[in-house]
Amino acid sequence: MDRQLILYIAMSLDGYIAKDDDNIDFLFIVEWPGEDYGYAAFQQQVDTLIWGRKTYDKMLSFGIEFPHKDKRCIVLSRTKKGSDENVEFFSGDLKALITELKQEEGKNIYCDGGGELVYALLKDALIDKMIISIIPHLLGSGVRLFKDGRPEQHLKFTHSATYPSGLVQLWYEKHDKQDEASAAPKQERA
Repeated sequence: MDRQLILYIAMSLDGYIAKDDDNIDFLFIVEWPGEDYGYAAFQQQVDTLIWGRKTYDKMLSFGIEFPHKDKRCIVLSRTKKGSDENVEFFSGDLKALITELKQEEGKNIYCDGGGELVYALLKDALIDKMIISIIPHLLGSGVRLFKDGRPEQHLKFTHSATYPSGLVQLWYEKHDKQDEASAAPKQERA
């Protein structure tokens, strides 16, 4: 099976991944002891991570140890080159990078934003699966997960889960025209 690019991300009910000042405190509304919403299991399925530069900088601002040292981590940046102790910076052709990564041996590829990266990936229909956690909160404004101007795309719903915190997780796959002709029932994913 080919490697897939999976968007695994959380957003407010009204579609924002951060406030205008990049504050993401609203995500902590759904923190419950012992509940990770499938994140640990998902991490076992991926060995490569792609982030936008703002997402990487935000993670560094938390002052914690880098949580993905066991993975190849690529950060898209228009200004940074080379690598640091955690990631390699990339400023080339995103479509070519994703095509190359998908052809390599390995587990799936994990994308966790931000909005500019998601826009660029959707523009070229490069995301194979989306796992989107909806936080029961309305931000009113901020950084949208899905920016305008990308092409229309049909998705196939595969799974949903609800949690006592109010978080709802939605799973979708890219829906290709050829899928309709060869559609067969699939087992529900955990």
